[in-house]
Amino acid sequence: MKIDVNGKQIDIGDALRGHVIETLTAAMEKYAERPTDATVTFTRDRHEFKCECSTHLSTGMKAQASGRAGDIYAAFDAASDRLAKQLRRYKRRLKNHHRTRSTPVESVGAASFVIESDAPDAEEASESLQPVIIAETKTSIPVLSVGEAVLQMEIGDEPILMFRNEKNNEIGVVYRREDGNVGWIEPTAAAS
Repeated sequence: MKIDVNGKQIDIGDALRGHVIETLTAAMEKYAERPTDATVTFTRDRHEFKCECSTHLSTGMKAQASGRAGDIYAAFDAASDRLAKQLRRYKRRLKNHHRTRSTPVESVGAASFVIESDAPDAEEASESLQPVIIAETKTSIPVLSVGEAVLQMEIGDEPILMFRNEKNNEIGVVYRREDGNVGWIEPTAAAS
């Protein structure tokens, strides 16, 4: 497994790098069957450190976690504990549902746009209804079952996930509702 340890405007020493690699390797061997790679990024935010951990599993799922603390080691430990908890839940759900994905998750390419929210010419933009595009990137839409999409949203710590339903090949969306439940949006055929 490949583990990248980065610091944004922070020098990451060998001791911290070794601690990160040792801790993540142990957690991945325990909870994830075949992790492919992981990225750990440290940043400084005023008086505390922030650590963001992201790992890709061989099934195509992605788990993310972050932690904050006054000490850089404590920030990493908080993030790695949360990541281990997510992977433990993922492993338990796979066992409980008696379903193991034998092939990696397929994905469909898509374009992703970042739109400016506070344009200087907001009145002109609202009259023409043409948003100002700041950035255009490529993204992928995974082909999953609804249960796997909910699981991916939860272990990826994302508020919303768009996916292609493997049963009917339609685009669907799962999202976290304000009441704590999960919502599911799927297009239906128009009634004639």
